[in-house]
Amino acid sequence: MSVTAVLDWMVQDAHRLAECRHDHPFSVLGPQPTDDGPVVRVWMPEADSVTLLLEGREIEMTRPHHDWVFEASVDQQPGSDYRIRVHRGGITHEQHDPWAFRGEWMGEMDRHLFAEGNHHHIWQRMGAHSCERDGVAGVMFCLWAPHASSVGLIGDLNSWDGRHHPMQMRMGGIWELFIPGMAIGSLYKYEIRTQEGHCYQKADPYGFQHEVRPDNSSIVSTLDGFNWTDASWMQARDSSNPLDQPISVYEMHLGSWMHGSVDQPWIQADGTPRAAVPAADMKPGARLLTYAELADRLIPYVKERGFTHIEVMPITEHPFDGSWGYQVTGWYAPTSRYGTPDEFRAFVDRCHAEGIGIIIDWVPGHFPKDSHGLAFFDGTHLYEHGDPRIGEHKEWGTLIFNYSRNEVRNFLVANLVFWFEQFHIDGIRVDAVASMLYRDYLRPDGEWLANEQGGRENTEAVHFLQQANHVLFQHFPGALSIAEESTTWPMVTQPTNIGGLGFNLKWNMGWMHDMLDYFELDPWFRQFHQNNITFSIWYTYTENFMLALSHDEVVHGKSHLLHKMPGDDWQKYANTRALLAYMWTHPGKKTIFMGMEFGQRSEWNVWGDLQWDLLNYEPHQGVQRLVDDLNVLYKAEPALWRDDFDQFGFQWIDCNDNRHSVISFMRRESSGGTWLVVVANFTPQSHAEYRVGVPLEGYYEEILNTDAGRYGGSNMGNMGGKETDQWGIHGYEHSLGLCLPPLSLMVFRHDPKRTLLKGSNAASDIVV
Repeated sequence: MSVTAVLDWMVQDAHRLAECRHDHPFSVLGPQPTDDGPVVRVWMPEADSVTLLLEGREIEMTRPHHDWVFEASVDQQPGSDYRIRVHRGGITHEQHDPWAFRGEWMGEMDRHLFAEGNHHHIWQRMGAHSCERDGVAGVMFCLWAPHASSVGLIGDLNSWDGRHHPMQMRMGGIWELFIPGMAIGSLYKYEIRTQEGHCYQKADPYGFQHEVRPDNSSIVSTLDGFNWTDASWMQARDSSNPLDQPISVYEMHLGSWMHGSVDQPWIQADGTPRAAVPAADMKPGARLLTYAELADRLIPYVKERGFTHIEVMPITEHPFDGSWGYQVTGWYAPTSRYGTPDEFRAFVDRCHAEGIGIIIDWVPGHFPKDSHGLAFFDGTHLYEHGDPRIGEHKEWGTLIFNYSRNEVRNFLVANLVFWFEQFHIDGIRVDAVASMLYRDYLRPDGEWLANEQGGRENTEAVHFLQQANHVLFQHFPGALSIAEESTTWPMVTQPTNIGGLGFNLKWNMGWMHDMLDYFELDPWFRQFHQNNITFSIWYTYTENFMLALSHDEVVHGKSHLLHKMPGDDWQKYANTRALLAYMWTHPGKKTIFMGMEFGQRSEWNVWGDLQWDLLNYEPHQGVQRLVDDLNVLYKAEPALWRDDFDQFGFQWIDCNDNRHSVISFMRRESSGGTWLVVVANFTPQSHAEYRVGVPLEGYYEEILNTDAGRYGGSNMGNMGGKETDQWGIHGYEHSLGLCLPPLSLMVFRHDPKRTLLKGSNAASDIVV
C-alpha cells in the first residue's frame, strides 16, 4: 500500500474515532506493523503533546494523520509494557496505553456458551473486572451490544466524553477494552452509538454496584476477598431437602421496616459517618438503615419471633422507591441505598450465623424503560421483544424479556446462579410468574399475539423457567425456588424432566384470597361461606404450596390485616389471631408480611416505617406473642410440617358444621409421631360443650389457645386439656367435649404417657 493510501486510510480512521463511529480501534491504535516498520499510535483527544516512554527512551510522537492521533516509529514491535506521557491543558501525567492490551478477554468457549445460553458464570467475563493484564493492574470492561455501530467507555477517567475510550468489537457482538490504572470505586457507563447515529448512555447490565438513586452510573467494584463464615450452614442446606423442614418466612421491605435518624448517622468500620440516603418522600429527619444496622436490629428481632427465613422484597438496584424494587435496572448489584455489596454479604452471613435463611424476590418477568437500563439497549430491541403485543406490559409501563433469545436467557439464568454463589442466598421467590406464562395476561382482545400453535401460553417463558430451575438445583440442591403463580397452570412444582416448571414451592394465592374473603365477612354470614375455609384442602396436594399473606394484600386501599376484620377492636384482634393460627396449622409452608406479626393498623407505606409504637399496647403485644408461640409450636411439632405434601399429614374430623362455623381436623406424621387435633370456632359465639371425635382414647393436652389471656383473649379454655369420653361421633368411638372460646383456634396433642398413668387403654393398643 502506498504511503498516500496509508495516510488517506488513517485520516478516515481518525475521523471515525473522533466521530465515535469506529468499532475496531485495535486495527489502528497501539503497536501496529507497517511496510516501513512497526509504529505505536496513541489516541489522545485534545492533547497538546504525547511522549512515548519505551525501554528507557523518550520518543516524541507526531501527528501526521490527525491532531488526536499520535504516532512514533520504533525499532521492533513492543509489548504492552510501554508508557506514554501526556501533556493536556497545562497538566502532565503518565499512563499505560489502553490499546496496547490487545488479547481477547472473552475466549472462544465463553462466546460459544454465551451464544447458546449456557454460560452459567457469564458475570465473570461480562461487566467491569479489576484485574491484571500483562502484569499491569487495571479494569477490564466487557459488554454485549451486537447491533451497536460503536461503544465508548465514559466516566470519571475521561470527563464523561465518549470520544476518549472507544471499545473493540469482538466476535458475537462483544465489546472489550482494558483500562490500565483504573481504580475500584470509579464511576462509568457505556456510550452506545446506534446504526442510525443515535447515542445512548447505559449503565452496565452486569455491574456489581451502582450509584445511589437518583444517580445511576455504575461503580467499578470487586466481589473478591469477603471472608464468609457460614460453611457449615451452606453444607447442611445443600445436603437436605427443605420441603421436609419447617419453613416460616418473614416477608419484608428493607427500606420501610424501620428508619434511622439523620441526627444519628451510622458510623462505619473506619470511624467515618455514612451519609444519609436522600428520599424526598420519607418523614422529615428520617433516613434508611444500612445493611449493618439492619443486621444489628432486624436479625435479632426475626430470631426472637421464631421465623426460619427472611424474604426481602427485591434488593437488586432499582431507580424508583415506589416500584418497591420490582422495576430492576441493576440485576447483578444489591441496591446501594443500604450500603455496598460486601455489607449485604455480611448481613447474609450474620443471618446464617443466627440460623436464619435468606430469600430474595427475583423479577425475571419484566424490566423498566429507564434510559440507562436495558430498554432499546443497542438501538434495537435487544433484551425485550420487538413486538409490543408480547414485549410490553402496558398496564405496568414495563418491557418483557425476549426469552427466545439465548443470550437474554443466559443473562437471567446466570443471574440466578450469581445471587446464590456470590451472596449465599438460600432461596428466591419469583415474582409475577403468571404474567410470564400467558401471552394475554392483562391484555384485552386484539392486543396480544398467540403462540405458534394459536394458544395463549408463552412457550418461550416456560422453557426459560424450566432452564432456570434446572440449573439452580443442579448447582444448589438445597435451595428454595418459590413461584408467585396465581392461576391453575399445572405442574408448577413438578420436576422439569417430566414437564413441570421445576419450582419446589408455589404461593397458594387461592388460599390467601379465600381466607381474606371469609374473614372480612361479618361472622353471622360465614355460615353461608364455609367452602371458603375448607376448599383449599381439595387441591392442596396438587402442588407443593406455601401459604402467604403478602404485601400485595395490605396496600392500595385494601387495609392491613387487622383492619380487614369485622367487628369492634376485640373481635378484630381475635379474628386476626384465629386466621394466623389457622395458617400455621394448615398444610403448607408459611409466609407473612412485616407488621402482621403485631397487628399493624395502617396500610404499608414504602416511604414510612412500621408502627412500632403499637407495641406499647397490650392487644398488639398479644398478637406478637401468639406469632412467637406459633413459630415455637410449629418447629417443635413435626406433625405440622413433616408431611405437608403427603395426604397422610392432614385429615378432616368435621368440615361440615357451617351452622356454627366450626371446623376440626388432625395433623399427623407418617413416621408415627405425635398426632394433633385442631379445632377452630370462627364466630363470636362460644360453646361450653362442643363434641369432637378423635381416633385415640386418652388425654389431649391443650397446647395452643388463641383466646388465652396472654394473647389478649377472654381466657376461656379447657383447663389445660381434656380426657376422651366413649361417645362416638364423626366416625370415631371416642370424643372430646370441648369448651370453644369465641373467634378462636385451639390445638390439642394426644399424650399417651398421661393416658397410661390414668389407667386407660394404652395408645399402642388402640386400632385406628
